[in-house]
Amino acid sequence: MSLIGKQIADFTVDAYQNGDFKTVSKADVLGKWGLFFFYPADFTFVCPTELEDLADHYDEFKAEGCEVYSVSCDTHFVHKAWHDESERVGKVAYPMLGDPAQVLAKDFDVLIEGAGQAERGAFIVDPEGTIQVYQVNAGGIGRNAEELLRLVRAAKFVAEHGDQVCPAKWEPGEETLKPSLDLVGQL
Repeated sequence: MSLIGKQIADFTVDAYQNGDFKTVSKADVLGKWGLFFFYPADFTFVCPTELEDLADHYDEFKAEGCEVYSVSCDTHFVHKAWHDESERVGKVAYPMLGDPAQVLAKDFDVLIEGAGQAERGAFIVDPEGTIQVYQVNAGGIGRNAEELLRLVRAAKFVAEHGDQVCPAKWEPGEETLKPSLDLVGQL
């Protein structure tokens, strides 16, 4: 079953960000675009490369009005320890959400039952709390922050211009398509 169009459930979790612990809830997420970036576990191998890639592009996500939320089933305490110990993860300035009760992993349908870990899932959520884009990768396959940023930009464009769609590899400023009877069979 597709998660496109699914409204995220209410939640409240603890997070680590910029040297502090904080609480993040659904109310904090609403009103802006969000990227929920699930990964299996702290102190692993592919995960720090992904979190560093997101950290390197964080200002671009923020410029799009999109907050990045990394999420694993570890606690916010473990996130702090990993942030303190890993040079790559030490670059992270976005909220690192702890999900030890697996509330988010279950809601976004990425919980690996029996392992207590999340799949590598990325979800773009609109300001109303509705999933607009998602992808889930096998554990050994890392993701690309630039592509996720492109998808945020495309989702925002489509939301703002409902009569237009973004073709493959679309970037802001490039030509879009306006679906119509005249366009059928012309591409």
